[in-house]
Amino acid sequence: MIPPLPLSTAALALLCDALTGDPDWLYRRVPHPVALMGRLIDVLDRAWNRPDISDFSRLVRGGFAVVTVIGISGAVGMVIETMLHQITYGWIVEAVLMSVMIAQRSLYLHVHDVAAALESGGIAAGRDAVARIVGRKTAALDESGVSRGAIESLAENFSDGVVAPVFWAALFGLPGILAYKALNTADSMIGHRSEKYLHFGRIAARMDDMANFVPARIAAPLIALAALFMTRMSVASGLRTILADAKHHRSVNAGYPEAAMAGVLGIRLSGPREYSDAIAEEPWIGGDRDAEPSDIAAALGVFVRACVLLFLLVMGSAVIAGIPV
Repeated sequence: MIPPLPLSTAALALLCDALTGDPDWLYRRVPHPVALMGRLIDVLDRAWNRPDISDFSRLVRGGFAVVTVIGISGAVGMVIETMLHQITYGWIVEAVLMSVMIAQRSLYLHVHDVAAALESGGIAAGRDAVARIVGRKTAALDESGVSRGAIESLAENFSDGVVAPVFWAALFGLPGILAYKALNTADSMIGHRSEKYLHFGRIAARMDDMANFVPARIAAPLIALAALFMTRMSVASGLRTILADAKHHRSVNAGYPEAAMAGVLGIRLSGPREYSDAIAEEPWIGGDRDAEPSDIAAALGVFVRACVLLFLLVMGSAVIAGIPV
């Protein structure tokens, strides 16, 4: 049997992740693939990112580190994919493996936990819950700040945790999604502007920006279009906010899905925030209304519908491309 195109395998992976997510019982017994990528990055970081070498050497070694992790991950994916394509219905197993790299269900649950914590435990519980999904300091956040952090994380991670892995899986199958997750993991670990990683992680950060450039610009209109299926929300407002404010974000990519979400919800996102080493005076994106806890639930509704639209987009593309039978 000829395996289906990567497009249809990616669509099945989206469905698998929506139904099962990452089972806790499994990853209590075996390491998650992303955790293995993280261990390799940590080993290379400790070996090559030494304070006694020049900035240029750090830059070069950091580049070698990220290329090494991407290359190993992609090669492992190629070997597994080749083996699975020799087996009848092996592409279904491939889709299940791909689904592990998609953060659709887990993202929903983590953001939902923030809303539930605010409702049941108040601001202190909300701060603790949102601290698990954002990098900023949360100790002084009010309800609006907690809500805003959760919604921003939802929008940004829809792009780089859902759309981007599916995009690269649709193009290059299992090797593509594994290579992307390796790069994205490297960026999250070493792609910071801190003194330690300013040079060592620079290439990882730039490569991650490039890998997410197209997915971010797919994610934003999907979020805007999801407003079609929500009451009292406007697709036009989402699109207008993307055009007006996305470019003002500190990130070349994250501003697009965040602007779309701010627009359809009618709230403002981004703005000043405090990190462990600095205060970032970022401009506001969207309108003038501060986010409220009820906006988290509304954002989750938008997210679910955007995920459905992504599934339909991938399936439609597979049909147009022609699935072998």
